[in-house]
Amino acid sequence: MQQQKILPPHRSLQVPGVHGYTDRKSVAAGEVVRFHISSDVPYTLSVCQLGSDTEGRTADTVLHSFEPSAPRVHPIHPGSYVRIERGLDQPLRSLALECWVQVWSVGTRQSVIGQFDLSGACGYGLFVDEDGRAVFYLGDGAAFRTEGQLSGGTLQPRRWHHIVATWDGSETVLWLDGEAVARGRFDGPLQPGRAPLRLGSSGIDGLADAFLEGDIAMPAIYSQALRPEEVRARFADRGLHTPRGRAVLACWPLREERGEAVADASGHQRTGRIVNHGTWMIVGPAFEPSRVNEFSDEGYDPLADPTRGHGLRLASDDLYDCRWPESHAMRIPPDAKSGVYVGRVSFTLEGRPAEYDIAFIVRRAANRAPAPVLVLCATNSWLAYAATPFAKNVASDPVWPRRSAGLENSHPEAPAFCSYTYHRGGQPTYQVGLRMPWPNASPNALYDPADAGFSQWTRLERRLHVWLDRCGYEYDVASDLDLHRDPGLLKAYGTVFINGHSEYWSQPACDGLDDYLSNGGTAIVLSGNTMYLRVSYDEECTVMEQRKVRGPGDEDGAESVELRPPAGPYGEQYHSQDWARGGQFRQAGRSCADLIGLESAGWAFADGDDFGVYHATQPGHFLFTQPHPLGLEEGSTFGHAPGGGLPRAIGHEWDLSVATLRRMTRTLPAGERLPEPHRGIQVIAEGRRQRPGRLDAYLDYYSQPTDSLGGLSAEMIYWERPQGGRVFNAGAVGASWVLGADPSFEGLLRNVLHHFGVRPATGADLADQPSLEHAAP
Repeated sequence: MQQQKILPPHRSLQVPGVHGYTDRKSVAAGEVVRFHISSDVPYTLSVCQLGSDTEGRTADTVLHSFEPSAPRVHPIHPGSYVRIERGLDQPLRSLALECWVQVWSVGTRQSVIGQFDLSGACGYGLFVDEDGRAVFYLGDGAAFRTEGQLSGGTLQPRRWHHIVATWDGSETVLWLDGEAVARGRFDGPLQPGRAPLRLGSSGIDGLADAFLEGDIAMPAIYSQALRPEEVRARFADRGLHTPRGRAVLACWPLREERGEAVADASGHQRTGRIVNHGTWMIVGPAFEPSRVNEFSDEGYDPLADPTRGHGLRLASDDLYDCRWPESHAMRIPPDAKSGVYVGRVSFTLEGRPAEYDIAFIVRRAANRAPAPVLVLCATNSWLAYAATPFAKNVASDPVWPRRSAGLENSHPEAPAFCSYTYHRGGQPTYQVGLRMPWPNASPNALYDPADAGFSQWTRLERRLHVWLDRCGYEYDVASDLDLHRDPGLLKAYGTVFINGHSEYWSQPACDGLDDYLSNGGTAIVLSGNTMYLRVSYDEECTVMEQRKVRGPGDEDGAESVELRPPAGPYGEQYHSQDWARGGQFRQAGRSCADLIGLESAGWAFADGDDFGVYHATQPGHFLFTQPHPLGLEEGSTFGHAPGGGLPRAIGHEWDLSVATLRRMTRTLPAGERLPEPHRGIQVIAEGRRQRPGRLDAYLDYYSQPTDSLGGLSAEMIYWERPQGGRVFNAGAVGASWVLGADPSFEGLLRNVLHHFGVRPATGADLADQPSLEHAAP
């Protein structure tokens, strides 16, 4: 596996505190779960099955406690670059270095290309200094010499620049965008020295460091100084064509667009290897955004675009696998109940007991008959929101900040990025790793608004799990990645729950759901913002990729960051793992409304009073009356605690039908037309929010800002799909939140299960099924 390859000498960081992850986020009962823990204090690890208390840990069952462990801190090694084992090894009489570079931020010294290790192996190199100036260095391969350095020109962040550094045996020249910006003198000798050849990094004391916060395209090394007319011709070429001739000692066109190998086109076999993944499918300096349709996947092939170029994005905080050794292992009992489990690390923090939970999924044993119901855990969303993996430990349960900006970092240089936060240098986040801590997936992690008790991920989704347990329904759970790997696993179940904030789906998972429904399956969707964005996985299923980008003409980032998650430059919506278009599913050739009847229609980040409720529009519908009537009238509200208090279901993010989104779409983008409404959808309730917040975003079919229809935010639907299958969709992230607080919503869910052929295992009459008894937060 790629992650197990030996890491070349690399700058390390020691992250204080307790941090951990499992080797896999999902294991089957009877399989071994392996824990990887770094701790600077003594601790005890217990493996726990989560119990009926969704607000705390009091009802959890300890399956096994390991002997106390002594402190053992494991370093992390962030930073991506390209390492070329076969560097230059002979004295040179002349030299030229060329590269297209787009830095994302300045303020630190960054490396572009060279064989350079401070302080004793300084051969040659091209750099960007703290002020954004290009720097050319030539030396004798030994100690650093100030007189060997030439600097000039200034690179503007987030803009492609062409840098060429030449030495003809005496004169050194720095060129920026076809113009000479600095001249100097170096009389030699030029010795490459023993430092390895690197792109995007140089060494300090033999360790890879000084990482580039930026993109590179068409880097090359020449044995001769380029003439002025050659430099200007290369600049005019915009990095689209590989340089030719005997003087080319190395050139990396970066055409691979996936994987870790970087080929050398010079014939000298200077093949490179990407360390810490990097990011492919980055548009180069010649890219023309007008070639890509903003709203559909038709008519564009990124690999056939002659103007696209081939960029590789690097970052000083790239990290997707901690590479920590196994610290503990346990075989899950073969008869273990399917559900969410944790490895619970207990330790002392500031004189107080503290706990750190490592969440993972336990699937049913392979030899065990499936339950009637499968509950899908939205683990792709848990990963997408996994900001601050090395968060500072706290003695009390955290309230997770808005948009998963994350908790305080345990080390200022430790990676903190996720799909909702940029890399430290400002690069958009397209990838997250699974062999990393994800403290946001703790069953006790909350989410904004802080005073509401609202949560996402594990804590929210477990409301459904506990309700099913108490009502006597048998069920299995599976992760999003399980469905991605085996799209046919749904066929074993009578119905499937899509739960929580199930925003990120892969194409194979969508195909699996579509096939399941088309063959008569049933789905209960207690989620909002569902199937909004496409993800993919690498071959080892250890890195998840998604691609949010800004619109064409918005590369300056002028859009309100309050209304849109972090996104990259237009044109980069194509995945490196499969070269297919990412971003929103409806713009990638597939509408989730075709599968589950509703589309994402907006989000809100305000306070607890912002959450709304359902209003019955068809109180006589059989789901409200059979087998047991709920006593609702037209306009009756439900989806809230008694008296209308919290929890309330309609908030954070929500979904609407295509028919309603058509009414909300005021302006059609050029060349676009709205799809026809889906036949047969029955809207049985409307979710309304009467107190919209300042940061609300109501979106039309094309995700353009629009006005709400009198606070209408979500639609609750029943749909007998013409292509087969039946769907109940509650259309809101907070739907599961009200379980245990609203008897009407619970009764509705029992009726849905009844009509989908699911009965409690106890055989008790539906009217006798209990509600959860804990009070609303």
